[in-house]
Amino acid sequence: MNKNISITSIASISPLGNSPEIIWKNYLSENHFFTKNHKDIWVATLDEASKNEIENLKKSDSKYKSLDNSVLFTILSSRKAVANAGWKKEDNFGINLGSSRGATTLFEKHHKDFLDNGFANILSSPTTTLGNISSWVAQDLQTSGPEISHSVTCSTALHALLNGIVWLESGRCDKFLVGGSEAPLTDFTIAQMKALKIYATANDDYPCQTLDFSKTKNSMILGEGAAVCCLEVGQSEKALATIEGIGYATEILEHSISISTEATCFQKSMAMALQTTNLNDVDVIVMHAPGTIKGDLSEIKAIEKIFGSNIPLLTSNK
Repeated sequence: MNKNISITSIASISPLGNSPEIIWKNYLSENHFFTKNHKDIWVATLDEASKNEIENLKKSDSKYKSLDNSVLFTILSSRKAVANAGWKKEDNFGINLGSSRGATTLFEKHHKDFLDNGFANILSSPTTTLGNISSWVAQDLQTSGPEISHSVTCSTALHALLNGIVWLESGRCDKFLVGGSEAPLTDFTIAQMKALKIYATANDDYPCQTLDFSKTKNSMILGEGAAVCCLEVGQSEKALATIEGIGYATEILEHSISISTEATCFQKSMAMALQTTNLNDVDVIVMHAPGTIKGDLSEIKAIEKIFGSNIPLLTSNK
């Protein structure tokens, strides 16, 4: 990196809540936040307070009633992040917000209506395009800077962070809002995960065994939420953290959902990010570890390859 980048604000909405105080309280809880849906399948839905805030957002503007939750989650989180950072619309900051599944609830609804009635709703296209997440956030915040949407599946939000950093390093912007959003708790999306045989089926005390590397069953569970952060060039006095290294890589696939035994892409990206950092200075690794046997094992093996026997604390919010 040729410039330090400051994270001056972070905001999120998830089953853990949407304020720092509630989120931290829930992190300290020994209970999980999974629930069973109408088909008796494990899911992670927003907490009630967050659901109420989303409903109030929809009522605040008639245009928002037609938007997918993936967009609404991001609008709410972005408002809070930008307000906390003290940004104004005149700053013309950039926006890069993405999603793996996008507006899947609305897409499935509009497709069903088309199959049932033979015609499409007038809003079916503009409310389901991938770009409507960042464009609606830009509209809500009234900024005229660059806005980007993309999908890199599970790495979407981190690639938004990567893109934001590169834009800031280029000198084209001095502020960038980045993040990701998912609202995938539809019957069809869950069925896709179950078809891959990776979804949690056990009724254990903790159904997602993400950090149990000896598990014998896959235990992935889908959840919903959004998280965004505000990036600024240089070392800001109000920085929550400073980004001093980034890493990225692409996995060479053997088939459509494959991952190498020792997660070569993870190794390459970690090694790149740590080029100027002493490995002993790393305190914690926040893992991706989705709760699948193969995915979790390959990730821990990648960490072992980089850190050897001196492995930092491993954690996950799954």
